[in-house]
Amino acid sequence: MIAVLRGLLLEKHPNQAIVEAGGVGYDVHIPISTFTHLPEAGAEVRLRIYTHVREDALLLYGFSSQDEKNLFEKLIAVSGIGPSLAIKVLSGLAAPDLIGAIRQGEIDRLVRIPGVGKKTAERIVLELRDKLPAPIGRETEPARPALSEVDQDVLSALLNLGCARAAAEAAVRKAKSGGTPAEFEPLFRRSLELVR
Repeated sequence: MIAVLRGLLLEKHPNQAIVEAGGVGYDVHIPISTFTHLPEAGAEVRLRIYTHVREDALLLYGFSSQDEKNLFEKLIAVSGIGPSLAIKVLSGLAAPDLIGAIRQGEIDRLVRIPGVGKKTAERIVLELRDKLPAPIGRETEPARPALSEVDQDVLSALLNLGCARAAAEAAVRKAKSGGTPAEFEPLFRRSLELVR
């Protein structure tokens, strides 16, 4: 498999780069973020490559940094997201902003990306929220107090009812800060009211 491609940049477009290496021109799919880091055509370029093999095609996806490639690989591991949609997601938000949106459960920001519907955005948050590092160059988000066992049970009950994780967590925290007793039933009922 091709891991890195270094050569002469023949052409560049917002979603594609053609790189000549060893007399062969490679067609590489890229996100907008990588496009903005490319030099002018005719200059040497080095891209991290993800090789995607299908029965009918061998496709190359290129990235300007290893972090961006890692994020792409995490996105395609989410059920229902293929390489083309992952490239659109990476093009829709800069990597640090995307990581922040996923970690904070900002579904509204994710659905603004073309091709990403509400269910896909919720799946991205659900499957990747705890797997992504804090964005490099940003302060880590302030640590929130850990949820107690009762809080976790309430959160689990809300999730089983179909509430989005971010909204459910916020509702539990708000219910607790509002003076609701820290027992399951009153906390669950108040959280349920707040999450709607």
